Amino acid sequence: MSTPNVRSSFGASLSDAAQGALYMCLAALGFSVMNLVIRVLAAELDPLQIAFFRNAFALAFMLPWLLRNGREGLKTERPGTHLLRALLGLAAMICWFYSIALLPLAEAVSLNFTVPLFVTIGAALFLREIVRARRWSATVIGFLGVLIIVRPGFAEVTWLMGLPILAAAVMAVATLIVKSLSETEAPAAVVFYMNLILTPLSLIPALFVWRWPAWESVWLLVALGVLAAVAHLALTRSYTKADASAVMPFDYLRLPFVAVLAYFAFAEVPDLWTWVGGAVIAGAAIYIARREAQVARERPTRAAAGHAAQGRS
Repeated sequence: MSTPNVRSSFGASLSDAAQGALYMCLAALGFSVMNLVIRVLAAELDPLQIAFFRNAFALAFMLPWLLRNGREGLKTERPGTHLLRALLGLAAMICWFYSIALLPLAEAVSLNFTVPLFVTIGAALFLREIVRARRWSATVIGFLGVLIIVRPGFAEVTWLMGLPILAAAVMAVATLIVKSLSETEAPAAVVFYMNLILTPLSLIPALFVWRWPAWESVWLLVALGVLAAVAHLALTRSYTKADASAVMPFDYLRLPFVAVLAYFAFAEVPDLWTWVGGAVIAGAAIYIARREAQVARERPTRAAAGHAAQGRS
């Protein structure tokens, strides 16, 4: 599948790895600005309604590209799985939007770094992937980073701190479903049905808190949808240019990006423990990604060695 050009000439003179890193930086910046826009809009609108507008405008922005793939590329034999993925995506989005609205931005982003940790656990439990001691150790260390941020017994722990972690856990389950879908579905179909189902699905809870936004907020809502689409496209482009383990470290630029934005917009200053905990979680997640890439590279070699051994027997 070809992703829409976020300009094919972007970084054309650079290596694929460098282009992947630049696209990931662009995605990290896009998501950070998106979080800032959500916080600003949350002063007027409920996060449930913001989630609907985010999905509606993102779908409108992406629809021409999605439809260009043609009916053949959008065929699916697993509509129920697409619906489940969309339901989980909506649940994660709602938890995340409330996190952004109610918590300091840097703290919410740091706690949400736990997505890869939950993916590792889910892959072992539900996909029966073999996770050995090194990745389990990194996962445990990552959750110690959560404790560094939350500091139970030393700081007040509220239920709000659980929202970005809950969002991360649900995102992880949705990621595992995408892995399953990718085995039988075209990438265009996965993207198309997620966006197509999310928009009417997110309208249902939004109706319970509906209020018409002010005209100046409409432009922010449009910008939110465009930012979401562009950031996801940059993320996809990054993964097509380089291995996930190579570009993933740049995703954690979201923390300094959002910290700077929150400082100038809301005078929020992250404490030392948010930085330390975020670094521990990010370090653990990066190690897990690199270890998974190494295992994936070794697997064909082992399989070939096994076939060779069988041929000699």
